[in-house]
Amino acid sequence: MNYQETCQYLFSQMPMFEKQGASGYKEGLDNTLALDEHFGHPHQQFATIHVGGTNGKGSVSHTLAAFLQVCGYRVGLYTSPHLVDFRERIRVNGEIIPEDYVVDFVERERGFFEPLHPSFFEVTTALAFKYFADKKVDIAVIEVGLGGRLDCTNIITPLVSVITNISFDHTQFLGDTLAKIASEKAGIIKNQVPVVIGESHAETRGVFEAKAKETGSKIIFADDEPEILQATPLPSGKMHYTCQHWGELDGELGGIYQEKNLNTVFAVLKVLADKGYLSTCTTPKSQELFKKELVEALANICKLTGLTGRWQVVNTSPLTICDTGHNVGGWIYLSQQIGQVECDRRHIVFGMVDDKDINKVMDLLPKDASYYFTQAASKRAIKGNVVKTIAAQHGLYGECYPTVLEAYRAAQKAATAKDFIFIGGSSYLVGDFLKNCI
Repeated sequence: MNYQETCQYLFSQMPMFEKQGASGYKEGLDNTLALDEHFGHPHQQFATIHVGGTNGKGSVSHTLAAFLQVCGYRVGLYTSPHLVDFRERIRVNGEIIPEDYVVDFVERERGFFEPLHPSFFEVTTALAFKYFADKKVDIAVIEVGLGGRLDCTNIITPLVSVITNISFDHTQFLGDTLAKIASEKAGIIKNQVPVVIGESHAETRGVFEAKAKETGSKIIFADDEPEILQATPLPSGKMHYTCQHWGELDGELGGIYQEKNLNTVFAVLKVLADKGYLSTCTTPKSQELFKKELVEALANICKLTGLTGRWQVVNTSPLTICDTGHNVGGWIYLSQQIGQVECDRRHIVFGMVDDKDINKVMDLLPKDASYYFTQAASKRAIKGNVVKTIAAQHGLYGECYPTVLEAYRAAQKAATAKDFIFIGGSSYLVGDFLKNCI
């Protein structure tokens, strides 16, 4: 098989939640443990940081990886989903895994894993861990796939566990209250391993505190002592931060939600420094070096790690931005920022997948925008005409288009140079946009 055939095999022959929904989700760690045993426990050959939560996992993971790279570490990064190419999920110092490695792994190992009937994510995780071991990474940032307790990444014992926040998502698997969801995500907290909680509130804080007490883990709530004093969106699409200890910083990642994510990152960096991984913090001279590294990392996250789709500016006339925010928690921030953009008219290319609360998201969308309803090339995507019908019930109106490309072209044709075009609603819709429209 060549690379494209190998990807098609992985996508079509193994249950894949991202394409199929519930039928592609496999609960439990039996297959993961069997794969781990077969490959000789590769995750034990490098240090790890484990990042879970509902929203912000990708931004936090990529920001941590960027900073560690700038500090001189060889860094593995495992995230999901991919937007354009499967290999985006597995990187070392920002470089995606080679096609040949993926092909050779599948050809060589399919005789072992096929009888297990593993999920797509189980095989991909095994591939990532083996690749990181083969590449001799110093440290790998590992993003949880879904949930935490039963996620197949949860065989690692990290330097620090990170839970960005809790909101309603994947409730059919994780529970229908914030406390239940928090309990599942708290499953990544390990014995004697510190945990950073990015955001908490009354319904979840006690859940995390109880789990940390049970495991003897130090718990840090990043929003108790936030490093960032003020965050300001810039016309360039980037963010400017005023920090408690580090003065003025510019962040490449746009989106007002990045303030929360960066506060979480700062708390994690403190834990790593306490463990001796960032010894540059210990003297005034080295604090200056740390600030230099911090400035470089925050200004170059996308270049260093390959991150895309986070308030990503793809055109300036008219201003055109895409964002992978796909649930209520994400749209609370996106709706605010879309409303803050200075423009004559707003044009929104929009679609969602079927396991999100589309009605609550619709309540957050601006009423004064022109809509271009469509669907991603995924079985989970809600058909554009259905999205259009639901939108009308919320006072949102526009036309329906069969593909993201056609919807975007219609928005481009209707927009003037002083208008604003936004593309979003699901990661898969943004993936289609980046693949076919840029």
